[in-house]
Amino acid sequence: MPKTKLNIIKPALGVTQMPDGDLLARLNAVHEGMLNNPAYPTTHLSIWRASRPPSTPYTAASAAALDGGKSAITERDKRRSDAVIMLRLLGHYVEVACKGDLNTFVSSGFVAAAARRTPSQPVPIPSIVKIDQDNTGQFLVTIQSVKARSYELRYGSIPASGATVNWTTIVVPSTKPATPINNLTSGTNYAFQVRAFGKLGG
Repeated sequence: MPKTKLNIIKPALGVTQMPDGDLLARLNAVHEGMLNNPAYPTTHLSIWRASRPPSTPYTAASAAALDGGKSAITERDKRRSDAVIMLRLLGHYVEVACKGDLNTFVSSGFVAAAARRTPSQPVPIPSIVKIDQDNTGQFLVTIQSVKARSYELRYGSIPASGATVNWTTIVVPSTKPATPINNLTSGTNYAFQVRAFGKLGG
């Protein structure tokens, strides 16, 4: 009897060593990707409601811990653990619900895990070829195509005071067509960054 070959796309869930800022960006990308996504019915997001971005207990605890207070750091670590558990639960659900379709998978906001049998090799570094203004409050971002399974594009307004950029992160399955970024504020300067994810990750 022939063996059935399964095309299983596993999410990258090794986030325990991520800095808080990167983990919060990943959490927000997953929430935005799955919310109102017909491939992932919203009833399955009930486990997310206790820690829904952007106003999550983990977000608030991370900000409070910046002063270095011991109790604040303890609370941040607890909220972080809760958020990671929820991310893992959703990741396993997406692994099944996407039915092996890469476009459906990346629409969830998750990044595909590295293929274990592939020899180690660097992922090509992509770049942003151009940014065109389309409709009011919208940019079209053209990403250089490299040998990648998907791309992570992040953008944010540049504070006049020189403070840290508040990034919004989205997962892009393909470089074509150009990626639309909507709901931007006229007269505001924005920064854009992109990275690629191959079989071994980013």
